[in-house]
Amino acid sequence: MEIIYAIILGLVQGIAEFLPISSSGHLVIAEALLRQLTDGGLPEIFAGLTMEIALHAGTLMSIVVVYFRELLALTRQRERLFRIVMASIPVACVGVFLRDMMEPVFDNALMAGCCLLFTAVILLLTRRCQRAAGKEDSGESLTMGRAMVIGAMQAVAILPGISRAGMTISGGLLCGLSGRESASFSFQLALPAVGGAALLEVISLMQQETSVAEELLPLLVGAAVSFLTGLLALRWLLALLAQGRMHRFSAYCGAVGLLTIVWQLLSD
Repeated sequence: MEIIYAIILGLVQGIAEFLPISSSGHLVIAEALLRQLTDGGLPEIFAGLTMEIALHAGTLMSIVVVYFRELLALTRQRERLFRIVMASIPVACVGVFLRDMMEPVFDNALMAGCCLLFTAVILLLTRRCQRAAGKEDSGESLTMGRAMVIGAMQAVAILPGISRAGMTISGGLLCGLSGRESASFSFQLALPAVGGAALLEVISLMQQETSVAEELLPLLVGAAVSFLTGLLALRWLLALLAQGRMHRFSAYCGAVGLLTIVWQLLSD
């Protein structure tokens, strides 16, 4: 059953990571549903951050595959690399200093529902900006100020239910960037953010006295499924941005958020 759970969560992560609907929020909701359907018998590995980091590592590799050429070009773009580093500082501070405090949040479906409503509002605000989503834009338009705004929005998106892709791409659109440039910088920012979170989790696991060997197979399966699904979802998102349709996901986020809130309130 652990493998089946890992496949389900991998599918959820792969689809929701790149679409602006919050993968972390959907994982929290999916885990809560699985717990309820199994009468609380969900294996411990699927609770908390360990599985979530593994799933994010899978979608991280999707970014590397899709943006491979751009990532290679980054090695010759010192100014853009510096902006990525600076824009990553807010989420790094949240991850390092508030990590223990954030752990219980990733087990709270009610909060995930509320945060999905917030994501829906942000997506609606970008509707007018997306009219320019199909236009080409130079990397020079990404000023340090715009990069820091996008970085701050990424830090807010650490909460489950607030879409990282939705917040960072919306931040870019609201700052005047094109959809292509917003998406490119958004996913470049994901590399240090997700990679850093994965590193912290690995260090934490290494410090534990118990062995994680038995947990390795479902972690690998979940990561592999999220990687393959993420490839398809990322390419779909880029096509939607070119058509200026990202804001349409606001209705979905709003509906799932409201249903989750009602479900949680009735469950209590």
